[in-house]
Amino acid sequence: AYTASMLSFMLQNLKVPVVLTGSQMPIDNMLTDARNNLYAAFAAIDAGIAGVSVAFNRRIMLGCRAVKVRTLGFEAFESVNAPYLAEVFANGMRRYHEPENPVPGSRPGTGASSSEGHHPAVLKDSISTDVFLLKLIPNTKPAIFDALQKLGYKGIVLEAFGAGGLHFFRRNLLEKLEQLTKAGISVVACSQCLYEPSDFSIYEVGRRLLECGVIPGRDMTTEAAVTKLMWALGQTQDPSEVRKIFDTDIAGEVSINGD
Repeated sequence: AYTASMLSFMLQNLKVPVVLTGSQMPIDNMLTDARNNLYAAFAAIDAGIAGVSVAFNRRIMLGCRAVKVRTLGFEAFESVNAPYLAEVFANGMRRYHEPENPVPGSRPGTGASSSEGHHPAVLKDSISTDVFLLKLIPNTKPAIFDALQKLGYKGIVLEAFGAGGLHFFRRNLLEKLEQLTKAGISVVACSQCLYEPSDFSIYEVGRRLLECGVIPGRDMTTEAAVTKLMWALGQTQDPSEVRKIFDTDIAGEVSINGD
């Protein structure tokens, strides 16, 4: 999921499919899912589903929306806050969405068309690894943010409670978060909940968080938020530019204004 998300940002304006897959069991095991996952990956390529995707359990999902949700089940990956791109049935592949950048010259009926007029594909692989992910728990100490700043982190992804809750009585995290943003450290806040968007405008503490300069993660997965922040900091060290990147839907990783 992290690899697929990062590639979604690195590989811009893709005209071809880039499909990631794997298996829950080794391919030499009689009960392996590896072969079916490979068949689904090749089917996604044959169908001309351009961009980065994950093929698993006969489902094709957008790479920057894929999350691993099971350790043993064959339905190990889910597409979070976004529909599947396609599914494989006994009578073939059923497409649900057309690719934004179709593969040129694909077979008729796959939904692909000419790529003329599109921008050329480009690799933007500069990243910053100075990003930390912090999941809030009831006794999170505000001093943790001082430690992260001293360690030289340039970006922090904060997993808040529910739609956008965090401590600000007794242990006030808001003051520390404001110190971080004023020091030029980009902080992105998303939800610990797997499904549905965070909305920091609902509660008073969430509104205060936004006033501190924290960037809302909206309905992004944690994997997408982390890799997007790493990628954004590889493109620019200017926090205002990082915010602009997070206010932009680059690869389908986030819903902007309800889209």
